[in-house]
Amino acid sequence: MLRMNMFVQLWKSLYSPKDIARFRFQGIGKTIGYVFLLTFLSILPMAYYLTTSFVEGIRNTSALLQNELPSFTIENGQLHSSAKEPVHIDQHGFTIIFDSTGQVTKEDVERFNNAIGLLKHEAVLIANHQSQYYSYSAFPDVKITDKDVHSFIETLQSLLPVFIPLLFIIIYLFASASKFIGICILAFFGLILRSTLDKKLQYRHTWIMSAYSVTLSTVFFAVMEALQTAVPYAAFIHWFVSIVVLFLAMKEVPSSRPHNE
Repeated sequence: MLRMNMFVQLWKSLYSPKDIARFRFQGIGKTIGYVFLLTFLSILPMAYYLTTSFVEGIRNTSALLQNELPSFTIENGQLHSSAKEPVHIDQHGFTIIFDSTGQVTKEDVERFNNAIGLLKHEAVLIANHQSQYYSYSAFPDVKITDKDVHSFIETLQSLLPVFIPLLFIIIYLFASASKFIGICILAFFGLILRSTLDKKLQYRHTWIMSAYSVTLSTVFFAVMEALQTAVPYAAFIHWFVSIVVLFLAMKEVPSSRPHNE
């Protein structure tokens, strides 16, 4: 059992608290490797949609800057152009909003799944519901024109083969750190459950069991991400499911019994 393939462990962790209880005897190194594998698989849908949205956004922005948007300058922390009203362009599920009048807010841009907003005082990038803001005031003494932006985008396009893997690594490291922190917290809940259930377990046992107990929730949210389906109260559902699975797994551990001689 302890030499079981990690993918088999992942499969069994989806439905078998008894197997999760048995995993508590395996080495901590293999469990850490399992957490890295689980995290890697779980971020694939998000990383795919994020990178494709980003690449498509860069490509569309480059074309639209040349053909659709008016000439503009960014100077003294503000966007200036001859446009008298906001320009709103939808193309293949990607939205570009250009507004030098100040009528559009960043909250308006955030309503879209994938969008770029060049607003009066800041630029807003939305990729797969993830928002980034860039204030023009960060460059108070620099004058930027549409030609400068187009040149920058062309440079960015040429760097995509380097930037995309780097972005994936950053996402993976952040997600892994979050997963390990969550497992450590769940393992402390396991110590509380240990006393309630009268189980003879150490923290290393509850940590290993917690690593496998988060599998069901992690896979569920990865599938929902792949289907582009928002789940309300996601954090609550994750913790509730993980704690329930850990509880069921700990019930499979033999109870400690007092010695009566």
